[in-house]
Amino acid sequence: MYEQESIKPYNSGEKGKQVEEMFNNIAPTYDTLNHRLSWDIDKGWRKKAIAQLQPFSPRHILDIATGTGDFAILAARMLTPEKLIGADISEGMMDIGRQKVKRARLEQIISFEKEDCLQLSYPENSFDAVTAAFGIRNFPDLDRGLKEIFRVLKPDGHLSIVELTSPVTFPMKQLFKVYSHTVLPIYGRLVSRDDSAYHYLTATIEAFPQGEQMVGIFKKAGFSEARFERLTFGICTMYLATK
Repeated sequence: MYEQESIKPYNSGEKGKQVEEMFNNIAPTYDTLNHRLSWDIDKGWRKKAIAQLQPFSPRHILDIATGTGDFAILAARMLTPEKLIGADISEGMMDIGRQKVKRARLEQIISFEKEDCLQLSYPENSFDAVTAAFGIRNFPDLDRGLKEIFRVLKPDGHLSIVELTSPVTFPMKQLFKVYSHTVLPIYGRLVSRDDSAYHYLTATIEAFPQGEQMVGIFKKAGFSEARFERLTFGICTMYLATK
């Protein structure tokens, strides 16, 4: 068990249900907070993560923990797949994603489906690529979630992940700690009206495995290759794993 798996947004109940409740609660303000709290840098992180897949031209893509669909929409535009499924546990988040996809006129490519990341409904070898932005640290069981992703990927398929992480070098490590424990939860509470959500998100960022440890976790799940790149002084880390 990894440390972040024991961290829950609220006081009682199974973690997966609590995460679903939390994201339903903050869905209306999630995009605004994401972009403001990262000074819009998150948009560049997403582009880099999707660009990792461009040499492979994936035709069928699963965006896991899709949220409000930002990563899915960008992937559809940059990779021009035949079909892209955005999967998430939160209907509140996906409802916003559906509106955004309609405005972007991408309904023929992108669809949304409620899925449990630990027990995906798709057959083995279904997707050329799987993507995930800022979502896998919320998995109640990281090993099981990654094994499910591995299962639904086609042979030689790729997993591209971008995830918030704690910087490892001075002075960014210290500055990020101050920012994530003061500005992030206070501003998050003011805008989202959820006292717990942004304390939870900070705690999971700090607890989540990163870098070389995550590469080992990918290989444990069955991936033959995995690599990572730290972005923006380590505030974010990008991963690419191959089945």
